[in-house]
Amino acid sequence: MGAREAGAGAGRRVLVTGASGMLGGAVADLLAERGWDVTVMQRRTAGRRHRESLGDIRDAEAVARAVRGQDAVVHLAAKVDVVGPWRDFVDVNVRGTRRVIEALRSQGGGAMVQVSSPSVAHTGRSLAGSGAGAATPMRARGHYARTKAAAELFALEADSTDLAVTALRPHLVWGPGDTQLVGRIVERAHQGRLALVGSGTALVDTTYADNAAAAIVAGLERIEVAHGQALVVTNGEPRPIGELIADICRAVGAPPPRLHLPAGLAWGLGAVVEGAVALSERVPGLPAITQPPMTRFLAEQLSTAHWFDQRQTREVLDWRPTVSIDDGLTRL
Repeated sequence: MGAREAGAGAGRRVLVTGASGMLGGAVADLLAERGWDVTVMQRRTAGRRHRESLGDIRDAEAVARAVRGQDAVVHLAAKVDVVGPWRDFVDVNVRGTRRVIEALRSQGGGAMVQVSSPSVAHTGRSLAGSGAGAATPMRARGHYARTKAAAELFALEADSTDLAVTALRPHLVWGPGDTQLVGRIVERAHQGRLALVGSGTALVDTTYADNAAAAIVAGLERIEVAHGQALVVTNGEPRPIGELIADICRAVGAPPPRLHLPAGLAWGLGAVVEGAVALSERVPGLPAITQPPMTRFLAEQLSTAHWFDQRQTREVLDWRPTVSIDDGLTRL
């Protein structure tokens, strides 16, 4: 983490929302190691060693209570899913971010790291060596990306002399204990439902969890340089997506994918599935579809390149990844 020393927090108070997740927990632990006085906000106790403020990000009073007296907030709490009612994504991802900002403003400001996603600027086309790009709520794909885009724009608009805000976009974070990328790959592999979309050669960058946590902490500790900016965070090691998925399967003892779907067919299947999901949400009595086999967003993510130029991120944050993809696979 560059020249910053281990005691950079020096007793300053920070709230981490969404700390019950893999990345949030890693961020909270690293902040504590660096001298920050850490409080975590989550819906139920997790038995962590940090002070807890129990509550839901959808509850304005709970948010205000958690933020009160904090010098800074690292905001990770989000609804991360490929399906679900639009209103749920809006209430958690957009309004939740607004509640955090309003709570900080009500006590005179502070600092905030908005943890976002590169999907806020992904419109379905390949991204090869791209910068962060502008968040586009109207063009981003799917409820999650659209609401995260709106939340990021709102957060950066709040950046001011009293409230310093930066938005960091870790890309495809994974590691031991990951229930999102790794968990879903493993589950589908064991069920025989894991498929490669397209040729499997699209280059994709990812971020090992420890690296993502360190970058987020750097964003807070370098807020005077990073504020007002959106930065993508990755390992800087793009690999063909078919190779990456097979490597993850081997690391956890799961069978590699043997199914192949043409990209166009996968996209069409995703559109049909999304229609079925929407119908199940509208019609009482129909079974809910919580783990769709394919969506248009997933088809695009699996068949297009998305890797990013990391030079600006590393310069602004004074940060470099310390765990390589290969080392991360060994740990996995």
